[in-house]
Amino acid sequence: MTFSTRLAARALTALLGVSLVSGTVVAAGSAASADSGEGRKVMLKGSTTASYYWDDASGRNGDTGLPASGKPMQKGLAASPSWPLLTEGYVVYKGKKAPFFVGDRGPGEPSTRGIMLDLDAKTFADLTGGRFNPDTLAVNGNGGKGHIEVDYVITKWGPGVGKKNHPVPFETRAWSRKDRDPAEPVMLRTPAKPAAEPAEAPAKTPAKAAAKAPESPAAGKAPQTVPSTPSTPSASAPPASPAPERAATQEGKSAPAVVQTPAPTTLKADPVSASGEEGPSVPTGFVFALLLVAGVGSYAGVRLLSARLLRERG
Repeated sequence: MTFSTRLAARALTALLGVSLVSGTVVAAGSAASADSGEGRKVMLKGSTTASYYWDDASGRNGDTGLPASGKPMQKGLAASPSWPLLTEGYVVYKGKKAPFFVGDRGPGEPSTRGIMLDLDAKTFADLTGGRFNPDTLAVNGNGGKGHIEVDYVITKWGPGVGKKNHPVPFETRAWSRKDRDPAEPVMLRTPAKPAAEPAEAPAKTPAKAAAKAPESPAAGKAPQTVPSTPSTPSASAPPASPAPERAATQEGKSAPAVVQTPAPTTLKADPVSASGEEGPSVPTGFVFALLLVAGVGSYAGVRLLSARLLRERG
């Protein structure tokens, strides 16, 4: 094998090594991003008080007719005082998640008191553990609940007029105006994995603990002086009192381990929601730097190889 052939082989080997390193770093960066706890973007999230209704145009229970969107009354159809019609999302109540879409307007006057969402009666019954009564259009068996505090997440804004932000009372007429300044999308985070519980420290045995505890003098006697020379123990030494052994046993008990639990997430039912922490990630600039070094090294190797070949041929 000539010198030029060996040089070409070494240059190709070095280039392959740099490419493998760069590929490994990029793959590690992708894996870190996948495990970083990043969720998905949503349009809005917040909380409010929700009531329920059921308007089926039958005239029962004081309903006002078909929903404003033209969609028939159904499970999952909700009313909002300000969000655009056909806006989609879901609510969470005590760990239970229920999807909805805005198909009607309301509540009216109750929205001035902070009740900003009217869920359909069937969804409300599922969330509160009650049952929908088709005769009275009411919810029974849930302890008389008519209002609940819910978390809401908007996943898609409707195409029409309405406020694309946190809800406002019906009387503001925000439902009739085109919103040209919608809320910025937010990122839901996956819940952080709970920290592993630290292993409890092994308790000291009474024998070892007693060996470390000082002997207490016998009652009414002065403490004996222990000779400093390494000799056999004196036969006249008084037996150890049981008190140091009890103290040593108490000393041997390990303190209970304190485990820090993560703060509870707001959206417990959402598999990608709640606040979590981002995992480690590889900086993009670092990856580009490695790729740049690989390119420069390859270019230098080719130039060196070309110059060597030209000198040999000349």
